[in-house]
Amino acid sequence: MKVAVLRETFPGEKRVALIPASVPQLTKAGVQIVVQAGAGDAAGYPDAAYQQRGAEVVADRQSLLSSADVLLQVHCLGANPEAGRQDVERFRSGLSVIGMCDPLGAPQAIQQIAATGATLFALELIPRITRAQSMDVLSSMATVAGYRAVLLAASELPKMFPMMMTAAGTITAARVFVIGAGVAGLQAIATAKRLGAIVHAYDVRPACREQVESLGGKFVELQLETKQSEDQGGYAKQLGEDFYQKQRELMARVVAESDVVITTAAIPGKPSPLLVTRAAVEGMAPGSVIVDLAAERGGNCEPSQPNQRVVHQGVVIHGPTNLVSEAPFHASQMYSNNITRFLLNMVKNGQLAMNLEDEIIRETRVAHGGEVAHPKIRELLGLPALTPAAEADSGQTESSGGAPSTS
Repeated sequence: MKVAVLRETFPGEKRVALIPASVPQLTKAGVQIVVQAGAGDAAGYPDAAYQQRGAEVVADRQSLLSSADVLLQVHCLGANPEAGRQDVERFRSGLSVIGMCDPLGAPQAIQQIAATGATLFALELIPRITRAQSMDVLSSMATVAGYRAVLLAASELPKMFPMMMTAAGTITAARVFVIGAGVAGLQAIATAKRLGAIVHAYDVRPACREQVESLGGKFVELQLETKQSEDQGGYAKQLGEDFYQKQRELMARVVAESDVVITTAAIPGKPSPLLVTRAAVEGMAPGSVIVDLAAERGGNCEPSQPNQRVVHQGVVIHGPTNLVSEAPFHASQMYSNNITRFLLNMVKNGQLAMNLEDEIIRETRVAHGGEVAHPKIRELLGLPALTPAAEADSGQTESSGGAPSTS
């Protein structure tokens, strides 16, 4: 089975889906690794490093697409809406594609890939179960994003983060407020504390208090009534507008007292909740910094714009949508470990075996056999549920070529 790693085409993307250190694990499982020339250059992984680990390096992208059995990517169509279309033209039945494709936010892209006959696995849908923790790309990439968000804010803030007692006087510590205590938020808290800041954090999920305090942050209490604040996967749920309105009013006071605000509140497949209003921004001191990690889906901060540096009444607001790519070496390492474990979970005797009794495989396989295969995405597209006959057919254990396995 030939597994191809292509150079990423998403604008500004520096990551690579597979690093050289992961190659021996896959070749030991009977998989042949072929890498497009230059795929890892931007992340610090030259072609020679892949060759030393047993991978073949090929210059021609089209030949790779035509000959591969499995394609590993960071951004598939959906997560790469413009440039990704060029690759999809060469997708075909028998090809399996593994990567991030924003399945809940761009379900139409899943339908387009399904129409080619290719099988698509969306890594964003990996279930939050113990066995799948080593495959969780969202958590891995959120760790990098939270870290980089603090560094971005620190470089922009006209103050230093730590308290310093010097002969020239005492410098007070910067105050950082992190909104959202998921993986990105917790990493932001930890990084800001390491830099010496006073850190406060808030999350709609009260259970996050212990995690925030374990990292040295102070949990902000807002007197709000919440019912079920997270879904079965552990992600924050979208709550009513009345709740968010009161939340914004109470949060404005904490925002005004902060030098840096980092917002991380995102809901899969939904617009980001507005948490920091324009009025709240105007209450901050000039020179303060906001980093809105939810800017891609509308943002948590009202004046923020995706991939823009906005200055609103002296407050600098960043809305990065691919901050992870600014640390491509380690981001690629983490992503590669995740995708390698995901792939090895399906490889049997050097072939891809899709056993849909495995929750990890079942929940991530979003396209197969010319159909959108995931019930949630079919619902988003307004498609009827698959017929029992189609479900029975798709439930078979299959090889990489799509035919039922005899094993």
